[in-house]
Amino acid sequence: MKYSQEIACSKDNLRLVRDFIKETLNQYVIAEKEVHSMVLAMDEMCANLIIHTHHCNIDDSFEIQIIVTENEGVTFKIIDEHEMFDLLNYEAPSLDELVKTQRKGGIGLILVKKIMDNITIRTENGKNCCCLFKKVKVQ
Repeated sequence: MKYSQEIACSKDNLRLVRDFIKETLNQYVIAEKEVHSMVLAMDEMCANLIIHTHHCNIDDSFEIQIIVTENEGVTFKIIDEHEMFDLLNYEAPSLDELVKTQRKGGIGLILVKKIMDNITIRTENGKNCCCLFKKVKVQ
């Protein structure tokens, strides 16, 4: 089953992102821990897109699609006209380095890569698409 939501680029709309994902996934039997981890990963990805790509411009928007495949898992698509951050080639700093430099950012993308099982970035219908897949038991 496929679900879709358009999101305006305001940090206030991150709650809308989280609610959309929770409400969609709660229609299925999925372990609560898995739902929370997917919400966390998508919240981080959308926050980065809103803040760093769109600079919180409320006139900009992007689309989130959720594709639930029973007995396989969940695919999230973030579709945007702007160029996507290349998470695939992101060199995560070590946790020691983050602590040493007291840097506040950088941990979220580490979590995204640990939570999701597969991440791809491609072009679909002239738009950029970041696809994140989580293999999880879905009933």
